Amino acid sequence: MQGYKTIIFDLGAVLIDWNPDYLYKKLIANDQERKWFLENICTPDWNEEQDSGRPLKEATEMLIEKYPGQEAMIRAYYERWEEMLNGPIEGTLEIFRLLKEKNLMQLIALTNWSSETFPIALEKYDFLNWFHGRVVSGEEKTRKPFKGIYETLIERYSIIPSEAIFIDDNKRNLIPAEELGITALHFTSPERLQKDLLSLGIF
Repeated sequence: MQGYKTIIFDLGAVLIDWNPDYLYKKLIANDQERKWFLENICTPDWNEEQDSGRPLKEATEMLIEKYPGQEAMIRAYYERWEEMLNGPIEGTLEIFRLLKEKNLMQLIALTNWSSETFPIALEKYDFLNWFHGRVVSGEEKTRKPFKGIYETLIERYSIIPSEAIFIDDNKRNLIPAEELGITALHFTSPERLQKDLLSLGIF
């Protein structure tokens, strides 16, 4: 069995339950209207630009200029961003805790996250400080799936790709890791993750 020395975790939808719906269910009661707003105004693509380093104020004002009638809803996205956090994904957190207690592997976070909102999560979730290191896209001014952020991770933490495992819920983000020689696991549930790690000889 291959000897793995590093496990790299994505955070959102793997360790932390984050979803704009948690906030906007409070603001837009109608399901279709809420879905339309999050697919057409405060879109995932728009949010990813903040993950790549665009300032929240700039992003907010840009949308308000384009959709002035939606100003209150647009401002709420980052003014009430913390309400999009629904706590840790407990099953994954337990896996993470076991890995931390064993202290046999380097544990690293690689996340697409705005540098302005990540400190809120750090303050809220102490387990984010269990990592031996982290790479946050907003701080690097680039994001997954661009290969440069993976190369930064490898260099910064002296990772040997063939001895590393990367866990992410987005298949798109797994491709560059695999191309660099990292074993990539598609996260769908904590139960599946545990089985995948067992099959690789972890635990």
